Amino acid sequence: MRNSVLAGLAALAAIGLVATPALAQRDPAYAAAREAGKVGEQPDGYLGIVGDANPALQRLVDDINIKRRSIYAEKAKEKKTTLEAYSLTAGCEAIARTVAGEKYRAPDGSWQTRTAEPPVRDVRCP
Repeated sequence: MRNSVLAGLAALAAIGLVATPALAQRDPAYAAAREAGKVGEQPDGYLGIVGDANPALQRLVDDINIKRRSIYAEKAKEKKTTLEAYSLTAGCEAIARTVAGEKYRAPDGSWQTRTAEPPVRDVRCP
């Protein structure tokens, strides 16, 4: 299983077909939450809440994650890979695209703030 997941991740990354959270990036509330460090990217390809959530923030994150899952499922089917493998690759890419000051979840589960250094990513990332 691990080898097939790794092969799928490498193939997706090599051909650049990892979904991006473009829809979420157009939402000013999302941009504000991201800039304030209230949300961050996770290794599983979904957005996470850093710290306490209020109902509005929870709704925002849930909505973004529902949209991401839909995109990931469609792309995984097109590429004949699993949703899990596609989501992991998307998470790897999203974390790699974070910029200094943004939050991301490290493989150990802790929230980290991106610095000028590369982020700590899952060992399965391509």
